[in-house]
Amino acid sequence: MVESSAIAWAEVRAAFQRIWGYPDFRPPQGDIVKALLNHRDVLVVLPTGGGKSVCFQLPALLQSGLTLVVSPLLALMENQVQELREKSLPAAALHSQMPPHQRSHILRLIDRQHLRLLYVSPETLLSPPVWDRLCNPNLRLNGLILDEAHCLVQWGETFRPAYRRLGAIRPALLSHRPASATLPIAAFTATADPTAQRILRDVLQLQAPQVVRLNPHRPNLHLSVQPVISQGQRKQALGRLLKQHPQQAGLVYVRTRRDSEALAEHFVAQGYRTAPYHAGLSGRDRRRIEAEWMDDGLQFVVCTSAFGMGVNKPNTRWVLHYQAPCTITEYVQEVGRAGRDGQAAQALTLVSEPTGWLDSSDRQRAKFFASQTQTLQQKAQQLVHQIPKTGDVREVSQQFQHGAISLSWLHSMGQLEWLDPFRYQLTAQPPSESPLQANASQQMHQFLHSRQCRWQMVLVAFGFRTEAQRLGSCGHCDNCLRANYPRGQTSWQ
Repeated sequence: MVESSAIAWAEVRAAFQRIWGYPDFRPPQGDIVKALLNHRDVLVVLPTGGGKSVCFQLPALLQSGLTLVVSPLLALMENQVQELREKSLPAAALHSQMPPHQRSHILRLIDRQHLRLLYVSPETLLSPPVWDRLCNPNLRLNGLILDEAHCLVQWGETFRPAYRRLGAIRPALLSHRPASATLPIAAFTATADPTAQRILRDVLQLQAPQVVRLNPHRPNLHLSVQPVISQGQRKQALGRLLKQHPQQAGLVYVRTRRDSEALAEHFVAQGYRTAPYHAGLSGRDRRRIEAEWMDDGLQFVVCTSAFGMGVNKPNTRWVLHYQAPCTITEYVQEVGRAGRDGQAAQALTLVSEPTGWLDSSDRQRAKFFASQTQTLQQKAQQLVHQIPKTGDVREVSQQFQHGAISLSWLHSMGQLEWLDPFRYQLTAQPPSESPLQANASQQMHQFLHSRQCRWQMVLVAFGFRTEAQRLGSCGHCDNCLRANYPRGQTSWQ
């Protein structure tokens, strides 16, 4: 391994060809690799299947020192580490479900500086055994990578509050190192609209980042929305889709664990090879279900949003949203799991008819989630008057239920600053409305009920207005086909 400034581009390409076997980079992979080798902060928004992982793995392997990869899910970490280890590359994952002896072994590898890539969750990164080692001034650190960075935006204010503390990591680690030391931060995601990009910049404290964005349009992916008037109609719609795609792999997304269990049980009774998947299952059961689906032992999985991130099954032919997701970002993330092989794929979303009189389930579900959000915000505001102006997140978490989540809410509303990853300081600012919450539900409602081209709406939502105008009628969404086909002819043929 050599210093990044001494690496000639020919050497970089040669290493890429030797390790991954591809003749050259696909645009914009080369630009991202160069930026990281030059110690630049980077914000990367590439569609699913765009080859994001190699963009940070290659620079990490070419440099001496350790690159930290913050990843949201255990399965995602293990999949990437397994692929690297199959190439005999010095990478490891560290997580709470490891046996103690294995965890100790990984910690020794960190101490001896034998690793180039270490995959951790935000919570593990900030745990004492890991954090204390990272603060060792003799440990060479090359960068901090946030993989699936949209999780910071989607989960940082709710059940993964550690995400909101990641922006305090760089100055804290550099305080233990020489003044000349650098620690570039790179955020990678397939889905970040302009608001999410701004949140990532602000929370991570990115410094003049190089921004790389490709639009999410997928010509092979047909988007459609179907109104339903009852729960029975939802099941019938799924049944019809299964008959259109006999034995072809797919995913069914639901919003709750209860729906995951009940719907899977219903279709198992109909003779289909399926299983429920949600965060309430053990890690072992989740990994088993993922493996069975990947190996075609299951035709489809009835899952919550906990499933699919980082899972690459190119021959997935369809995705059905049994209930619509809350945001268009979630929608694009989940439908993007279909058709990664470039062949035709279908994404169907079921939605209650607009009045909600015949089927009020969507409206009730939206009210439930909105009320949960409001409750968390209220708890955060109450906490302002109960905690010291300057304090420690660990003490607040022990003293107050949902204490860490409340602190993350205060941070998102501009009422709190992180002095380091553990100590906070309240500000005198009045609470501001979370920019993400302001228009997300309205934007999704418009997408579901509009007669405009759906791909145009997706492009506009993600900040690609010019590309949307250039696209015109996409020809592969239900609205465009409804306008172009004779009455009575179906839009998916």
